[in-house]
Amino acid sequence: MKEKKKRKGFLAEFRAFALQGNMIDLAVGVIIGGAFGSITKSLAGDLIMPVAGLFLGGMDLSGWTVQMGPILPGKEAVLLKIGSFVQTVIDFLILAFVVFLIIRFMNALRDRFKKPEEPETAPDPEPSKEELLLAEIRDILKEQPKHE
Repeated sequence: MKEKKKRKGFLAEFRAFALQGNMIDLAVGVIIGGAFGSITKSLAGDLIMPVAGLFLGGMDLSGWTVQMGPILPGKEAVLLKIGSFVQTVIDFLILAFVVFLIIRFMNALRDRFKKPEEPETAPDPEPSKEELLLAEIRDILKEQPKHE
């Protein structure tokens, strides 16, 4: 009977964890990030790389490969896909730059609408010995009767 309670507690705890606001935000971020990754890949592969190829004499960078002949007898040649690697690096740089711009924009918005902080007032400093003595003399003089 106790095991059933434990399971129910475990499942309830898992459900509460999975439905927390942070987990839902994370799931939405992952989904949007995946879609954004596709857009970035298309931007780099379909727009930027062809233009870069034009500057390199009409060369298609995505097909840029280097074949290393068989080093050991009986083994196949190794094909290094340098163009694919360059494409991936460009995808990453574009994605990192766009994320940087988004974060910069969000920080600027946050700073713009942020309530100005009230400066903390420092507590009055402890009076010095001289000030305490002068205050004491002042109080004694106030208590004395006035001479006319």
